[in-house]
Amino acid sequence: MGYLSKFLGISAAVLLLSASVVGAEEKDPLKTRVPADQLADAKANKNPIASSPESIAKGKALYEGKGTCFNCHGKNGDGQGEAGKILNPSPRDFTNCKFHKKRKDGELLWIIKNGSAGTGMVSLIPAAITEEEAWNIINYERSFCKGE
Repeated sequence: MGYLSKFLGISAAVLLLSASVVGAEEKDPLKTRVPADQLADAKANKNPIASSPESIAKGKALYEGKGTCFNCHGKNGDGQGEAGKILNPSPRDFTNCKFHKKRKDGELLWIIKNGSAGTGMVSLIPAAITEEEAWNIINYERSFCKGE
């Protein structure tokens, strides 16, 4: 086998291996991650903090600060943060408007509070943030959807 064909074979193997480990697609973006027996309560849990420029600014500061959300979900909310790039499945893509239309705020809070089995999402309440801070973060996460 010539040098070029060996190089191409190795390159293809590296690409396949990389694709299977890094940057795996988001797992079922429209399917809820809240357990069925807790879903009704989660959906009924309403965000007590109205979405406003002030709330979104607080949420952004928390998302990029002590909430550390950006590490996995990325500064652009696209699920491509530095830590998120190595997760399988990849973190939620908050720019996906279909996801936002499908999920209630209470479901998002449930995930922030309890984590998400089978993903890299861990419980952040009360370890890193308060419930009130999480509601502001949810308002900010919703701002990543720019249409659809």
